[in-house]
Amino acid sequence: MDDTPDHNTEPPVAAPPRRSRRKSGGTTLRDVAKLAGVAPITASRALNTPNAVSDAILERVRAAVEQTGYVPNMLAGGLASRKSRLVAAVIPTISGNVFLEMVQALTASLAASGYQLMLGQSGYEDSREDELLEAIIGRRPDGVVLTGIMRSPQGRQRLLTSGIPVVETWDLTPDPIDMLIGFSHEKVGEEVARYLHARGKRRVATLSANDQRAMRRMKAFSEAAIELGMARPGETEVPGWVVPAPTNVGLGRSGLRELLARHPDIDALFCSSDMVALGVLTEAQAQGIAVPDQLAVVGLGDLSFARDLQPALTTVRIDGATIGSTAARFIVDRSQEREVRDGIIDIGFSIIERDSA
Repeated sequence: MDDTPDHNTEPPVAAPPRRSRRKSGGTTLRDVAKLAGVAPITASRALNTPNAVSDAILERVRAAVEQTGYVPNMLAGGLASRKSRLVAAVIPTISGNVFLEMVQALTASLAASGYQLMLGQSGYEDSREDELLEAIIGRRPDGVVLTGIMRSPQGRQRLLTSGIPVVETWDLTPDPIDMLIGFSHEKVGEEVARYLHARGKRRVATLSANDQRAMRRMKAFSEAAIELGMARPGETEVPGWVVPAPTNVGLGRSGLRELLARHPDIDALFCSSDMVALGVLTEAQAQGIAVPDQLAVVGLGDLSFARDLQPALTTVRIDGATIGSTAARFIVDRSQEREVRDGIIDIGFSIIERDSA
């Protein structure tokens, strides 16, 4: 018998250690329902459509959620119901105070129906709206709210074929994608020209951001002013100065300096926003220009500071809260397959007369 060890014999391979499984028993909707003393379907209804349950039940379910730290699996719920409970809003800039009232109302109104708002910033110049819309549509929100009219043929086609409810806002068009809540920028310009003419102003000018909605307002203002005789003979447009969007106080100050250097006799100025108008008032004060006697100033937006300036700012008020709450109602109704009547609304505007004009 050969006792020579067999060097080719390999030791037995040890079995790999068993991987410990992470416990997957997280808090479930059933746990929340049990703690709240309601059926799981009632707890689900309280979380998804709070206005469909009583205040007492809603309070108990929310207390149970708070106590357990439960977070609903929105992905699973969305796959089951084909609803994401997300609504996307596209605005030109998150720093634009003029849109703040709309966004706040939109957020609050959607939340009351169990929806959350997702914001996207499209910019003004070199807009990335098409790229942003592609990303939004890919996430299948229950609705899209646009600031302004979708003018890109590609973006318009994508929204039409997606089947997602769409609300265009802050403008009017005879051919909306779906639903529409806005006002006429041309009429704003015309009415401000008439307002200043009625107050004896005859050498008017404009100071505007370079976004297309503001430029349309200023063009209509200029045309109306020419018709009313608020320009020198032979002039085809009133003096104007354009600054980049989004605007700020500094651009209003520098814009007034540029205008006065070229047109020292102007006696009224229509600004594309209250922020620009604030800069104009600041520069006028620095130069010792009396407002409104030497220079009347009109803004747009009726922002929270407008009434508290010295002098208080005359401005055009747009009801952003109504735009936001109505857009939310349209989206929720359409998402829940309820009929939306009067899906095209002109909310109009109002000129708020204060000391600056």
